[in-house]
Amino acid sequence: MKTHLTGTVAVLVALAVAFLAGCERPPEGEQVVVPPPEVVDEAHDDAMAEEPPDEEATEMAWTIRSSAFSDGETIPQKYTDDGEDVSPPLTFEGVPEGTVEIALICHDPDAPRAGGWTHWVVYGMAPEIGELPENVPAEPTVDDPKLVQGENSWGRIGYGGPAPPAGDPHRYQFMGYALSEPLDLSPGATKDELEAAMGGKVIGEAMLEGLYGRD
Repeated sequence: MKTHLTGTVAVLVALAVAFLAGCERPPEGEQVVVPPPEVVDEAHDDAMAEEPPDEEATEMAWTIRSSAFSDGETIPQKYTDDGEDVSPPLTFEGVPEGTVEIALICHDPDAPRAGGWTHWVVYGMAPEIGELPENVPAEPTVDDPKLVQGENSWGRIGYGGPAPPAGDPHRYQFMGYALSEPLDLSPGATKDELEAAMGGKVIGEAMLEGLYGRD
């Protein structure tokens, strides 16, 4: 950031300000030159300009996105029980530094069942995974991309799409967890078991929320 005016302009501006403010008159014979307004304005703008942010100090916030729907929008029928019931594509951006494992839970907090309804439990993902493709196989362990899956509220392994009762749309929250330590958790864990295993290891969270309802 510029903190000083150029020498000539600085002197002229200082003399002009002092003179206009009613300070002591300059010695006899000395002439005060008042710079034109555009010079004063330019000098002021330069002095007040903000320093651009340090790129190294700017850290991207961790986010979960989907090419199928945006945060707060309706989940396409393809990814629900009314369609093909396959998992949507997800992308992870800005994973926190120090992450050694990523876990994911898709949960419906609006389900009439106490505690809501869990649609997907995933863990064992490397921080470099970057994305989950559409239609992750409903298997306890998947090699490409490498991950482990738990049990949803239907008692099944893998993803189960939205299937709400008729009424207002429900919220489906894809919650990502950045973990500072790897989990020692076998395939088939429930949401509660995963959350217990993550205790004290979560260094960052991100959420993508989609909506889905039935008439």
